[in-house]
Amino acid sequence: MSIRSIREKINLALYDSKESVLRLFKIGSFIIATFILSLLVYQFGFTPDQETRAWIIIAIKASFIFYILKYLIDILYSYTPLKLIRETWFEGLLLFLIVINAISRLFLDQSILNWAGQQLELFHLENFYILFIQFYFFILVGIGLGKASTQLSVLKMNPPRLLILSFVVLILVGTGLLMMPEMTQEVRFMPFFEALFTSISASCVTGLIVVDTATYFTQKGHIILMLLIQLGGLNIISFATLFAIFSKKGLGIKHQTMLQENFSSESLLSGKGLLRKIFLFSFFIEMIGIVLIYFSWNPQIKFQHLEEQLFYSIFHSVSAFNNAGFTLFTDGLSNTLLQNSHSMHIIIALLILFGAIGFPVIEDVLNIKRIKKRIKKVFKSPGLGLKLSTQISLYTSIILVIFGMIMFYFLEQENSLNNMTIYSQLITSFFQSISRTAGFNTIDISMVGTPMLIIFIFLMFIGGAPGSFGGGIKTSTFTLIIYSAINTIRGQKRIEIGKRTISPELLHKAFSIFLFATSAIFLAIFILSISDGEKGLMPIAFEAVSAFSTVGLSTGITPDLSFIGKVVIMICMFVGRIGTLTLAFALSSKMRSNNYEYPNAHLTVG
Repeated sequence: MSIRSIREKINLALYDSKESVLRLFKIGSFIIATFILSLLVYQFGFTPDQETRAWIIIAIKASFIFYILKYLIDILYSYTPLKLIRETWFEGLLLFLIVINAISRLFLDQSILNWAGQQLELFHLENFYILFIQFYFFILVGIGLGKASTQLSVLKMNPPRLLILSFVVLILVGTGLLMMPEMTQEVRFMPFFEALFTSISASCVTGLIVVDTATYFTQKGHIILMLLIQLGGLNIISFATLFAIFSKKGLGIKHQTMLQENFSSESLLSGKGLLRKIFLFSFFIEMIGIVLIYFSWNPQIKFQHLEEQLFYSIFHSVSAFNNAGFTLFTDGLSNTLLQNSHSMHIIIALLILFGAIGFPVIEDVLNIKRIKKRIKKVFKSPGLGLKLSTQISLYTSIILVIFGMIMFYFLEQENSLNNMTIYSQLITSFFQSISRTAGFNTIDISMVGTPMLIIFIFLMFIGGAPGSFGGGIKTSTFTLIIYSAINTIRGQKRIEIGKRTISPELLHKAFSIFLFATSAIFLAIFILSISDGEKGLMPIAFEAVSAFSTVGLSTGITPDLSFIGKVVIMICMFVGRIGTLTLAFALSSKMRSNNYEYPNAHLTVG
């Protein structure tokens, strides 16, 4: 009897029970995952005694028995078991290693992992094994969440609403985690309002703070902040998609539409491929940033051990690339030990720049096939062969950086740049111009003069490129508005850029974004002028634009704002991160199209 015929008989015998058994294991998987995650959060955020810790480890290990059994049952009930194994190779490999490790502990009284750790002399044996088990569990749960996230069509919500929901969930979870006792240094737990503000600021990659990040939080609290920054930057749904990619199940149309909304992908079909490149490029750049920052710390900074220096490097690399602006120093990068670390300033500035120009731009510039075509055509036709959207984002960003640098250099000679060498002045001007999207500062922003604050407000309002970590109305929106104004003055009806005609729909969207943004900022400034008018109009205007544009620069008034003022800033950060137009689409209902057109109106404008 052939293997295929045996397989067919097994399938027929198990056919009647397949649906009920698989549903039972799915329910069990959700219950166990929730329970174990709760235990891990409790262990991380509280201080359980040794006996409780031991029981938690036993529960985690026992949960793998269920996952191994579930994996075998899935193979048994599958009509194509070999195909299933190929599709779930990552999950199968994890479970296989766990089984091998358990067998070695049972028969050899020492796990393979413990033995490897002993040979490499890198980790404490038992701690390494516990961390390894916990890491495996999070990976398995992540794969499950990724598979579940591909079924977004079940939710009767449009992509913008799902995008907003993902941020709301991330913010609330982050708030709860930051309130745990182990997250803070001197207080028993962080008050809800301060935790909510900090969670919104980190999830929306802004960087405005109401407590001192460096001294208020423990290292565990800093880890939570770093995770919120990473998840908020790349979006939590994208992380779920990453695990779904491992299973080779593909993405639904609604899921791809969400990726298109979040990353400004030009088509649905490019969403999954772009997402792969986004993760690879993000972690690649962050790893390079970690290495460079690690070796560029000022020798006068006395880290307690190498692990602390490594953690500081990881935190600042993630914060810089995600344009978050969070630092682990009370004075930020204007700290006396960091103020003259120009090599580090350049590294962080480049990380900010990569995060602010947008993934579609990076994908177009670094695409190997397009690079080869550009090299072949370099002598035949002028230009770099870049997409129009790439050219607009890239050139506008470069012009804004140069403009900001020049203005800062000349306007701040008697203020923040006073008593600096010419080299330091140039580096500082360059850094602060690039940091218009990130919120890092190498000088005290409260020392900056009013003219430069106005320039900063202008630069922050424009923000980064589409599909980037930067906020604001985006460089493409600003460019379209400028071209539209110039063409209107010249009396031209069509807007043409780079031998391409801009559609009226794009112009309407650009003006809608501009109108929403200016209205939201105006309303925020108006309310702040009532609740916190004693702070001065310029500081509160600067604060409102910085929050809405998810920048994080501040003149130092954030912790001293009133309750109403902080609520306004939180709303600005959230709306600015989500995007005013996305929020409007999410809250609006569908409008029926009409197959008729009214006569043109004649109005006097100007």
